[in-house]
Formats: sequence, structure tokens, C-alpha cells
Amino acid sequence: MSQSGPNDAARREFDQVIQDIADYVLSVDVTQSREAMETARYCWMDTVGCGLYALNYPACTKLLGPIVPGAELPDHGARVPGTSFELEPVRAAWNIGAMIRWLDFNDTWLAAEWGHPSDNLGAILALADYQSRTGTRTRSMKDVLVAMIKAHEIQGVIALENAFNRVGLDHVMLVRIASTAVSAQMLGCDRSQILNAISHAWLDGCALRTYRHAPNTGSRKSWAAGDATARGLFLAMVAQRGEMGCPTALTAKGWGFQEVLFEGGELSLSRSYGTYVMDNILFKISFPAEFHAQTAVEAALTLHHEVVGRLDGIERIVIETQESADRIINKTGPLDNPADRDHCLQYMVAVPLIFGRLTAEDYEDEVAADPRIDVLREKMHCVENERFTREYLEADKRAIGNAVQVFFKDGTHTDNVTVDYPVGHRRRRGEGIPLLKEKFERNLRGGIAGAGADRILELCACQEVFESTTVDEMMSLLVAQEGGGR
Repeated sequence: MSQSGPNDAARREFDQVIQDIADYVLSVDVTQSREAMETARYCWMDTVGCGLYALNYPACTKLLGPIVPGAELPDHGARVPGTSFELEPVRAAWNIGAMIRWLDFNDTWLAAEWGHPSDNLGAILALADYQSRTGTRTRSMKDVLVAMIKAHEIQGVIALENAFNRVGLDHVMLVRIASTAVSAQMLGCDRSQILNAISHAWLDGCALRTYRHAPNTGSRKSWAAGDATARGLFLAMVAQRGEMGCPTALTAKGWGFQEVLFEGGELSLSRSYGTYVMDNILFKISFPAEFHAQTAVEAALTLHHEVVGRLDGIERIVIETQESADRIINKTGPLDNPADRDHCLQYMVAVPLIFGRLTAEDYEDEVAADPRIDVLREKMHCVENERFTREYLEADKRAIGNAVQVFFKDGTHTDNVTVDYPVGHRRRRGEGIPLLKEKFERNLRGGIAGAGADRILELCACQEVFESTTVDEMMSLLVAQEGGGR
């Protein structure tokens, strides 16, 4: 009798990590949490609004549409909000995901790993619309919210204790895994098929973070999540057709994810899946800025009126931040493009100090050419604040603290302005939700003609009405109208 070993060909049980994800998407009823369902509605609004806003940028729109001219599905393809495109669902997921992430303005999750769980809406919305239009399943917006909550939870819980960034891997891997799982469930896959699909999501490995960091920061970081959510939908559809999986995709000796890509480490998952991530999601409400910098921008805005008339007299600027921000967005030297600038802490502090604002347009070349920005950047000193780092990881806080203080050549200085929680944090929900609604309406009216925008706002105003709205009705309102859209 042969003994079990690394070369033993006997099939094994699926890795527990894969089984836990499959059982969650199949069995857990997240609708019992009204907070999660309501937060998901706001998340949907904000996410779609961010996608519509991105359509103002040719760098984004040039990538949208079918991958080859003419490859569209009139009357039954998945629709891309703000455009006239009707595409097969995988390509539609790519389009929607790229739009959502383009301006770095959608929601955020910060932990040992970070990311943007609403990126998964690319697959969810494209599949729901395709199913509705082809008659496979009649989908409601409640179905979309449930899938969003579960995708958020899968991505966010895995991120809590597993720092893929420390081994050079990009967080969009988690988008692919979450999108695969919820797409497979939406497709009606059984447990075996869902297990197979999720195993393939792990087998895909991960993109390198190279495109997020100097000296290679570039626009791929704006479409990487769209690529990941589309890939997740593709893997789910392949599994639905009966493609076999790889049960030990993570743990196989010598060949599994943990040994090959995670430096031999074992994934740590101490929290069971529920609604924790959606309950605590971070909204980017005030600024299209990498989230570790949100409170630094708020602090800089507080100081604007005090320093704008004394810019020439500044000797140095001290920014206290968390370890994660110090490691990933503390950036000196020339900045080559908008993607470079919106991941530079110093740039994101300099602009509000000078102009009293930070908008997506402020990352473009015209604003970046102002010589005062680089002059201030050269005077900035970033230091880690140990309290900020500690409270960033504490489960009951999830703070994202920053402090900014300006010192002048005459020996005077401003207060050390400290902000621990951004306006999009759960602790500031009462302040943040009205601002989120304003952001959504502004972005919606910028991409959808008047009557359609009015109706969407009406549907979004009430939880019960929103949940009962069909996906077909909502998407029909979101397509480009005559006289508007693309």
C-alpha cells in the first residue's frame, strides 16, 4: 500500500479556506442585518456615481466597450452605466469595474491588507443585468445588495490578518476571489461547482504591486480591479459548465499558493464570515485620494487659510502618519502622471494647503505644473506615529490618523492638526451620509440626463423601494440617454 505524501495522486478534500467561502455564499442570510443592507445601498449609490464620474476622463473611456469593434450583444447584453454599450457579461464586468476604480474614489477597506470591495460590483451588476435581460433569472436590486455584502465580507475578512502587500502581491487578487464566489452563487452553481470555481481563483495567483509604486506607478492600477472582477465572473461561468477544480490550491506541497506566493506562510482567518466588512466600510466622500491620506488632506484643508498667504515663508512641513501610509504613499522626486500623484502623500497635502481643495482634476498635468506644489513637497518630512499605526489595526477603532504641522522661517508654527477618523468612517456616519448623497447626485446628474437621474434618485431614497426595484429597470435608467452619456 502506498503511503500518503506530496507525490500521492489521491484527491483530497478542498482546503478549508475554500470550503468556508463556499458555505458562506450558499448558506448565510445577510439580510438579517438591516445596517448592512442599508449601508450596501449607500455603497451601491456611491460606487455607481464614481463610475459615472470617471466617464469624464478620456484615459478611462478609451479602454471601454467591446475588446474588438462590433462585439456587442444588442438587446440582451449587459449594459455599462452612462454608455450605450451592451456587452457579453465578462467584458461588461471589466468595463464597469474599470470605471468604478478609475479615480480612486470608491469605498476602501484597511487592515493588514487593503483594497476596495466595491470593485466587485463590476461582476455582480453585469451578471445580474445579463441574467435579467436573457430571462435566466429576474434579478432585483435586493439581490445585488446581498451579493455586494458577501463580496465585501470575503475580500475584507481575508484582508484582516493577511498582508499580501508585504510579499509584493496586489490586493486585486481578493477582488477576483470574492467575485468568483458570489458570481458562482448567482449563477445557481451547486456547492461542488462553487468549490471548483473558488479554487481556480486562488490558482490564478496574483498581479504584482509594481504598477502602484515608484518608479512604475501608472494607470494599470485604475483598471486592475476591473480585470480582476471580470476574471472572477469568467471562472464562475467556466465552473458552471463543469470544469474541475483543484482542492488543495492553497496548501499543496511545493505547488500551492501558500508555498509559491505567500513565502510558505499559512493564511490566518480568525473571524467567521458575516456582515462585519459592510458594517465598517470606509467611504471616500470628501476627496479622491488614496485612503491612507484622507485625514492628512482634511488636516491640510484646516490649515489652508492660515498658510496660503505665507507659502514663501514655510521652512518645513511635518506629516505624522501610519506605518502603511509611510510605506506605500510616502513618495519623493518627480511624479509622472495622475496615477503617480494620487498615490503620493506629499502631493495630496500640498494641493489643499495651496488651493484649499483636492479634486480629481487636481491630479492632471495642468494643476501639477504649478511649481509651488513641488516646492512644498520638498519641504515635507513624513514620520510614523506609533499611535496611528496601533489604532489603525485595532478592531474597535480602525482609525486612519494623520497630523500636519507647518513651521515657518520666522520661528512660528501652526497647530499640529490631527484627524483620527475620516468623514467616511463608521464613527462619522451621521456626518458622512448626507455628504455621500450629495456626491452621488452630483456624479449621477453629470452622467445621466435629467428625467433618468430624477427617477434613480427617487428609487434610491427608500430602502424598501430600492430593494424591490428590478435590475432591468435600474439599468435601463443608467444607460446613456439622448443628449447625455457616451
